[in-house]
Amino acid sequence: MPPYEQAEGLGRRAVTGLRDGVAWMGRSLLTPSAVKGVAVETAWVATHLAMYPMGLVEEQFRLQAERHSLEGLPPAQRGLLVGDVVAAGTPIVLVHGVMDNRSIFTVLRRGLHRRGFGSTYALNYSPLTDDIRSVAVRLGDLVEEVCEETGHDQVHVIGHSMGGLIGRYLVQRLGGDQRVHTLVTLGTPHQGTLPAHLVPLTVARQMRIGGDLITELDEPAPGCRTRILAVWSDIDQLVIPQPNAQVLHPDLNARNMLVRGVGHLSLPVDGRVVREIGSMLSLLDN
Repeated sequence: MPPYEQAEGLGRRAVTGLRDGVAWMGRSLLTPSAVKGVAVETAWVATHLAMYPMGLVEEQFRLQAERHSLEGLPPAQRGLLVGDVVAAGTPIVLVHGVMDNRSIFTVLRRGLHRRGFGSTYALNYSPLTDDIRSVAVRLGDLVEEVCEETGHDQVHVIGHSMGGLIGRYLVQRLGGDQRVHTLVTLGTPHQGTLPAHLVPLTVARQMRIGGDLITELDEPAPGCRTRILAVWSDIDQLVIPQPNAQVLHPDLNARNMLVRGVGHLSLPVDGRVVREIGSMLSLLDN
């Protein structure tokens, strides 16, 4: 088949799949929870746009002092420190998605701090100059730096959207599972997403269904030790079809969590998501 016919065939399948995915999401939007979710998404987008410029400033790495006194701490922090001081002190590295920055994690950071997790760090990158593989290498370097500066052997990584693929590539293809205890992904197109077929950027091509990076992540990953929580939503407007945000790899220790009625950008601010992340990170042995 000539190349132009192959391209036309791929284009038709992408458009058909996108139409079917949007129709499926449209049916999901008819529920009360989805209507509420759309309103929350709209409000959060407006708030996030206002905070976006602050997130462009590169975060300076700094060693955060360990707290050895329980005085003045709220009950949740005292409970976690008393129950498992290692879990409370394990650093958390946050990785944003395409065309975003660390400001997307403002609410999540506060929620984790209230639950006893005091050490959080964020990686910024540009989708115009970087791709998933190169940013995964940068993430690995940051993880090593955090471990060296804090004295911890491992960290947790939380990735929103494409940030989850960056974290997964690190642990699955670059040996990062030695350092990353838990990887949490929020609205990450683990099996690709149809809207990526409409964007000419390199990072978008890597997130296409059947693309080379998605295919590489489908390869065997025996012995990968990182546990994974993949959070996905039935009305995610950027991961289409929405179930593609699940991790279905047989070699990975992964659990998928569906949250209904939550938009793509609202996943890091949803109370259910923040609570689930806090609960999971407080139990290092599970």
